Amino acid sequence: MIKHLCLGLFTSLFTITLSAQSPTLEQFILDSLDIHIQRGMARWDIPGTAVCIVKDGKVLLSKGYGVCDKTTNAPVNEHTLFMIGSNSKAFTGTALAMLANDKKCDLSDPVQKWLPKFTMKDAWVAEHLNLSDIVSHRIGMETFQGDFTYWTSDLTANEVIAHFGKFTPIYGFRTKWGYTNAGFAIAGACMQTISGKSWADNIRERIFQPLEMNRSLPLSAEVAKASNLAQPHTQLLGQTQRIPFAIIDNLAPAGSIGSSVNDLSHWLMANLNQGAYKDKIPAAVIRSTRKPLSMLGRDNRAGHHYVLYGMGWLLEDYYGKEIVSHTGGVNGYVTAVTLLPELGTGIVVLTNTDANGFYQSLNQVLVDATVGAPYQDHDARAFKNQHEQQMEQDASVKKMRDTVAMARRASLDLDAYTGKYTNEMYGFTKIEKDGKALKMTFEHHAAMTARLEPLGGDRFLCTYSDPMMGVRVFPFTMKDKKVAGFTLSVADFVEFTTYDFKKE
Repeated sequence: MIKHLCLGLFTSLFTITLSAQSPTLEQFILDSLDIHIQRGMARWDIPGTAVCIVKDGKVLLSKGYGVCDKTTNAPVNEHTLFMIGSNSKAFTGTALAMLANDKKCDLSDPVQKWLPKFTMKDAWVAEHLNLSDIVSHRIGMETFQGDFTYWTSDLTANEVIAHFGKFTPIYGFRTKWGYTNAGFAIAGACMQTISGKSWADNIRERIFQPLEMNRSLPLSAEVAKASNLAQPHTQLLGQTQRIPFAIIDNLAPAGSIGSSVNDLSHWLMANLNQGAYKDKIPAAVIRSTRKPLSMLGRDNRAGHHYVLYGMGWLLEDYYGKEIVSHTGGVNGYVTAVTLLPELGTGIVVLTNTDANGFYQSLNQVLVDATVGAPYQDHDARAFKNQHEQQMEQDASVKKMRDTVAMARRASLDLDAYTGKYTNEMYGFTKIEKDGKALKMTFEHHAAMTARLEPLGGDRFLCTYSDPMMGVRVFPFTMKDKKVAGFTLSVADFVEFTTYDFKKE
């Protein structure tokens, strides 16, 4: 299935029809929003959606649509919890900025000041990496680099940080933006040392409680047990199906918050009014989180020029107005949060399937209405693009499965591929024979297996038991006519980079 990068960027260019007039935001909400949402949910087969729109300190809309669970049909309402994924990052950035505002730390402090045992392959980088770096993705890592090692693994937060230190950044330090979830795990550990309280308690006590976000929870393990929870879904074999709830608390500061549109309306108002909601977040903190720290590059989409990144917020311009935003995606959920500070407007879109682009296209239609940009049917274009990509991917997988069905022989007997394989960053995997195929197990993903089927020669088709990891081709390498290792890859949604495993 095609997944979405949680970077708040569309993959298609906008085509502006100058003769089309955009309705005002209020007009769109009154006349068209419900129809637009119902049409989009049907088009993408989305079980449940929740939407919040605030303007000038007032809630214009806070509403649920559809169901929490396709198997029970419990309705979504404004209090239904969704995992918000990487929209958690702005909470982490804000909490860290609050500690700096309290003079308990400085955002230029080296990580090693607060985590003396922190190491990286390059000792100079480890020494100079600071608190701003780790929450603005300027470490030098490739986007998602290392996430397979951490995502839904049994590693603790401290072990994630230790494994992170074993990776070699693809790029030079502070030379290129690369989305690094583990950076926020490091930030969470620093926050605990700085404040004497866990990241979760900082979020609870400094943000949720003061902003009266009474149903919001910082940890996925807590969200999993909550009432009125939108359950996660994905596309499997062409149908939307419920999937197991993922526990991702080893990366909690990067993406483990569960919240509702009712609660998030308070978060929007606090950010739009320079912290003035309940006067609990200092204006200096809000400004700090929006300070541009990383440059993604020039943006050639209509109405845009540049894309920057602050402390858990994407920063861009759109038809002369500032956009502060982020998206989030975890197993079974994709979400969007957008602020237009100059227009006093905030938008939240939450969905409980990860196989949709509607969360972004709906958000964009609402942004267009807010800034007065010409109306476009962004959703029809997004669905067409994704459908075409899905067809290409399905055809590729079918071709590989057809090759498997031809029963082509591997270079060696299957027994030769069995054994233990190690990778410095990840750890080990084990391969055993399973009939006419191979079965792989993983050191840090005990609940996951992978089936390896011969494609002929030294290539095997890998099907993970966890559909989030995708279907990939594993090439094995030979030395002196013996198996020397293989290259592991996963779905791009999890990680782009690959892992070389050596046979023991």
